[in-house]
Amino acid sequence: MTLPLTPSQTVGPFFRIGLSTTIGSHVVHEGMPGAVRISGQVFDGAGEPVPDALIETWQPEGAGRCATDDEGHFAIVTIKPAQDGGATGAPHLDVSVFARGLLTRLVTRVYFPDEHAANGADPVLRTLSPDECSTLVAVREEGGLRFDIHLQGARETVFFDR
Repeated sequence: MTLPLTPSQTVGPFFRIGLSTTIGSHVVHEGMPGAVRISGQVFDGAGEPVPDALIETWQPEGAGRCATDDEGHFAIVTIKPAQDGGATGAPHLDVSVFARGLLTRLVTRVYFPDEHAANGADPVLRTLSPDECSTLVAVREEGGLRFDIHLQGARETVFFDR
């Protein structure tokens, strides 16, 4: 006997329907001093865009949430958090990724490309190879920063235990 899948076993396109409007893709207004737009795409293991993922960012200044579009694109307008010099190290955003086929969220980070010294001293980044670190540091592009998320494969983004 085969039992049907439950929502905890697979997350699908219905995800967008249940999105809360209390957290949006703008943590701060685009015109606010220090505001930065972080955009990217979510890719599956075959390198195909994931059209029904949800990206959440978390930091002391606030949280952002954005569903991907049909081509896997997302964008969040936020502010770079201050470096606290403590256990969390270099300024970064905590990121949760929800998508079809995932039993639970994936957790990663976005580090900022203009923080060379802080990134070099960061206790998390120091445990990773240069190739792994490159999956966590956003890339400057016109209009903001780009941070692509690869769920699997040769360019897989580094993910962390919750």
